[in-house]
Amino acid sequence: MKKFNPSKKLIITLIVAIIVVAVVSLTAMQRGKNKQNNLVQSVINDTTGFFDRALTAPVSWIENGVSAVSDLFVTYDENKSLKARIDAYDNIAVQNKNQEKEITELKQQLELDATLTSFETINGNVISRSPDSWQDILIIDKGSMDGLETNMPVMAQKGLIGRVIEVNTASAKVELLTSENQNSNHFPVKVSSEGGESFGLLSMYDSAEQSLVVTQLTGSAEIKAGDLVQTSGLGGNSPANLVIGTVAKVKNNSFGLDRQIYITPYAQMYDINVVTVVKRLVGDGQ
Repeated sequence: MKKFNPSKKLIITLIVAIIVVAVVSLTAMQRGKNKQNNLVQSVINDTTGFFDRALTAPVSWIENGVSAVSDLFVTYDENKSLKARIDAYDNIAVQNKNQEKEITELKQQLELDATLTSFETINGNVISRSPDSWQDILIIDKGSMDGLETNMPVMAQKGLIGRVIEVNTASAKVELLTSENQNSNHFPVKVSSEGGESFGLLSMYDSAEQSLVVTQLTGSAEIKAGDLVQTSGLGGNSPANLVIGTVAKVKNNSFGLDRQIYITPYAQMYDINVVTVVKRLVGDGQ
């Protein structure tokens, strides 16, 4: 086999270099004259551009993907932060609503206390109310150490709501006027009308009418809707002149022999948080 002479390699390399230089020179001269690339230059440029795009496209896609994922995480974090702020705002709104409700109740209690200046009173908070006896019993945070005794009347908002039936050292049970216990809510009452006063007994609560019912009326004065109903103080179990509510309507009982008065109570019995226990008239002894 005949070996290739290295001097021939050098000659071929020089010839190729001369050809490349010549082509580049001719291309530059022609572009300078015609302001256009020749076919060879165009092919070279197109080929270079194709490979450039082919190499840069994946890099661009990767960069765009990374940027999109980064934006997605940023959006997720922003949404999470906004949701937390919205939840916090909702909590604050609920707290404000509850505080406004408490302030309203305390104002009503202060207004009630202002009408009880002739009595010794104790304010207490409702600490428990059993769902199975919601209409009957609530427990307050005052007891015998605060001077409470059984049968003391209890008021809330603007009127009478019940009486103390059990006293412990630091708590007490209050039975409401809405109780179904027929023996518990028998407060002697008086109805003040234009024609005078009538007396009767607060005997029951009509849940259908949402009214207290007074029976055993005495007196012949005409009673009308809107007349004021208060405790009479007769019997000695409760002081007189504690406000209960107003007359809603008057009707005869089922036998037609006795009038019944339906009273709209000043205090609603279903949402009570603060109460006032009336101990006695100011100046009275134990």
